[in-house]
Amino acid sequence: MDKLKAFETFVSVATKGSLTAAARAEGVAPAIIGRRLDALEEHLGVKLLVRTTRRITLTHEGSAFLEDCQRLLSDVTNAEASVSAGGVKASGHLRITAPAGFGRRHVAPLVPPFRQAHPDVTISLNLSDRVVDLAGEGFDCAVRVGDLPDSSLVSVRMADNRRLCVATPDYLARRGTPLQPADLLQHDCLTLSSDASQTRGWAFTSADSANPEVVHLRPGGPLDCSDGQVLHDWCLSGYGIAWRSTWEVEAEIQAGQLLAVLEDYAAPPNGIYVVFPQRKHLPLRVRLWIDHLKHHYGQADFWHRPAP
Repeated sequence: MDKLKAFETFVSVATKGSLTAAARAEGVAPAIIGRRLDALEEHLGVKLLVRTTRRITLTHEGSAFLEDCQRLLSDVTNAEASVSAGGVKASGHLRITAPAGFGRRHVAPLVPPFRQAHPDVTISLNLSDRVVDLAGEGFDCAVRVGDLPDSSLVSVRMADNRRLCVATPDYLARRGTPLQPADLLQHDCLTLSSDASQTRGWAFTSADSANPEVVHLRPGGPLDCSDGQVLHDWCLSGYGIAWRSTWEVEAEIQAGQLLAVLEDYAAPPNGIYVVFPQRKHLPLRVRLWIDHLKHHYGQADFWHRPAP
């Protein structure tokens, strides 16, 4: 038995309401449609349809199986379309949201090439550090950085997000290099102000190699700000040590503009995710956008690019 063909036949009969209509749509005899259904029901060991000369009725099992078959056939169609130039084209309006700093650097530059590859898709990009209610506000998906709260959203991990202490070579030459987290108390640390979201402070792994655990430190300094980009700029200007994500400082580390310190104490990475509401039929444009991000975020040199 060709299972895929049997599933297609079952869906066609169930949605059209008769073997004759399904046979006419496919250009075969009704008897062929009937034999496919018989084989499918025998294979599954359940009755899917109650057939009489006047009507066809789905059984309880048939109703549940119909929904699963429709989802499976939709997934097959989308899979074929994504690898076939002559397949179904993605279309419609794609609404995306991402954190402001990360979105400017690592989401916005990927939107135009995606649009060029899929010209029938229009795109709205919302950059906000507010946690957006995707379903309530009509967004298709979001990029989120860090630990995710428990929710009904589906999440796909795209890359690791590490946090490192960084400073300019000039600052470290003037003030010395901290060798353990406690040394930060003697340095000018560029921190998020108290009304920002980093309430637990900077995270480090304890020096106890037998039983390592994450500890938090709240260093201080003469400068703080509620905006992470400002802290990044101050750090590049040599005003102190900052605790930043590698997605933000990797290019400057590669170029020698910043040096990472206390790397042996770096806390385990959390993640960079794409999240979206649970849907039985994810639109092709959303799935292709997720694949687009996954392709770029999976390349190590992507994170080494200078800020646009």
